[in-house]
Amino acid sequence: MTGGHCLCGAVRFEFDGAPLWQAHCHCESCRRNCSAPFTSFLGVADGSWRWTGAAPAAYASSPGVARMFCPTCGTPMAFRSERWPDEIHFYAASLDDPAAYAATRHVHWDEHLPWVHLCDGLERA
Repeated sequence: MTGGHCLCGAVRFEFDGAPLWQAHCHCESCRRNCSAPFTSFLGVADGSWRWTGAAPAAYASSPGVARMFCPTCGTPMAFRSERWPDEIHFYAASLDDPAAYAATRHVHWDEHLPWVHLCDGLERA
């Protein structure tokens, strides 16, 4: 079982099994949501995850998209989209053991910031 939590510890989640995928996202929406040059996600199938602490708040950042965050400390916790109806995307940095995260690709590389120079050899889509 793998889990994670927000900065204050109120919102917690856990899931069973391996993530469906792991990637760094460079889209403008994710950058602005996290105030970071990119963010890292892992996809988890519905039915294999659960909130174990307080429920997060949600913000509809664009049509068909919900971004979940802790209503107390503001930590971004998860992303859902109608584009991927059977999974949730958790932020890798919120994992109890973020060092265990291993991205396999970059997504929305066409939106990456010009001052981000990465030499990790991962696929760029």
